Amino acid sequence: MEQKHPRDTYNIMNEIVLPNDTNTLGNLMGGRLLHLMDISAAISAMRHCNRPVVTASVDNVSFNRPIQLGNLVIIESRVSRSFNSSMEVFLRVWGENLQTQEKFITNEAYFTFVALDAQGKPQKVEPIFPETEEDQKMYDGALRRRQLRLILGGKMKPDEAGELRALFVS
Repeated sequence: MEQKHPRDTYNIMNEIVLPNDTNTLGNLMGGRLLHLMDISAAISAMRHCNRPVVTASVDNVSFNRPIQLGNLVIIESRVSRSFNSSMEVFLRVWGENLQTQEKFITNEAYFTFVALDAQGKPQKVEPIFPETEEDQKMYDGALRRRQLRLILGGKMKPDEAGELRALFVS
């Protein structure tokens, strides 16, 4: 088995904001951005597991700056860690004013996907091996983020979240 790295799952999507994508203020609608982010993250997850995937969760997404009509939306995604059948995907979203060439970060988020077998059941995925310092930092934090997602989703009790608990209890 060949080891897979976050760089192997890297995806970049570009999309121009058209009138049909905007709200009454001329800004990209949040739902449209989430749709694009979901596609980009799914591509990264599928590059890792070579299987169909479904979205399991989306972490907090804050809209830090609007992307306006005519701007470019740039979405970068890559798998930060894999677990049993799930993969955490990190996304960074940029806006770019093509006339002024100003590029700005608008969002960062983590999406979780589950790999599926031919019957639509969760399928085990291979581990991912971080290479860079940034990869390692995201990989290390992924277990705590996963435990928090499971607690908030009612699938884990807080006292079972050892990694997360260690941040608060000495």
